[in-house]
Amino acid sequence: MSRQAFEAAYVHTHRAGLFPERIEKAFALFASCTLCPRRCRVNRLNGELGTCRAGCLPEVSSYSPHFGEERPLVGLHGSGTIFLTHCNLRCSFCQNYSLSHLGEGREVSFERMARMMMELQDLGCHNINFVTPTHYVPQILRALPEAIDLGLRVPLVYNSSGYDSVAALKLLDGIFDIYMPDFKFARSGPAEEYCQAADYPEVARSAITEMHRQVGDLVLDERGIARRGLLVRHLVLPEGLAGTDEVVRFLAAEISPNTYVNIMDQYFPCGDIAPRSPLGRRITGEEFEEALDKARTAGLTRLDNRERHRLVSY
Repeated sequence: MSRQAFEAAYVHTHRAGLFPERIEKAFALFASCTLCPRRCRVNRLNGELGTCRAGCLPEVSSYSPHFGEERPLVGLHGSGTIFLTHCNLRCSFCQNYSLSHLGEGREVSFERMARMMMELQDLGCHNINFVTPTHYVPQILRALPEAIDLGLRVPLVYNSSGYDSVAALKLLDGIFDIYMPDFKFARSGPAEEYCQAADYPEVARSAITEMHRQVGDLVLDERGIARRGLLVRHLVLPEGLAGTDEVVRFLAAEISPNTYVNIMDQYFPCGDIAPRSPLGRRITGEEFEEALDKARTAGLTRLDNRERHRLVSY
């Protein structure tokens, strides 16, 4: 896809006048919150807080060009990341613990969020990358029309934990150009132990299937920059706790062998992980190479090939 041929999905949706209905439906979920699979049923419109601890206004920890993302997102000028505060999954080993668990960030208006998007585009960022957006879907939808009217045109990236409801994702059909979910766990036991979400594997499979239905395989322009499609992240954990073999088989067989997948090696113990926990160490080089071999054996053909961190055994 050439740069000239690309038009962000949300531009067409805005032109068609579909945003008001999407915004109304999204905020209606807050009255007895069922926005995510937690289904807390608190009234976020009245200030009640559920598992995610998020309210009615978006909360942002930081926003800036980011160069640590996957190469198709970073390009020359970076991915325009907006790090949102709080999280609906709240993994005990979260590497952004101060944001997801401790609530580091501040409330911003919808107008301010729109201006953040424009500032990042004006800096040359190749996309606007919402990090952990699941619990802020209505707020993002509310901020977008103003950003579009101001001239926003770059792709939008939905960078989530994978713990997303299909109903909420359907509200984003024709809004986000790129979906970048994690697929953290293939088995319910570790998902329950480390995220209190035994249903995570089932939820993630359904969410990724819906994401792929909307945007298809990842499409790059002539510069190698992502314009549209699905990119999946999978963090390798010690002792095989992530269920890598099942994750990659699902992606290759049920989604597409052409799925762009980043098998990640950067796990390190943090958050609430105790030193004697199975997650109390980094992965070894052998564990990471085994994960890559499993992905190739499963038939995945597009593995991210960034330079890896040096792996240390403990």
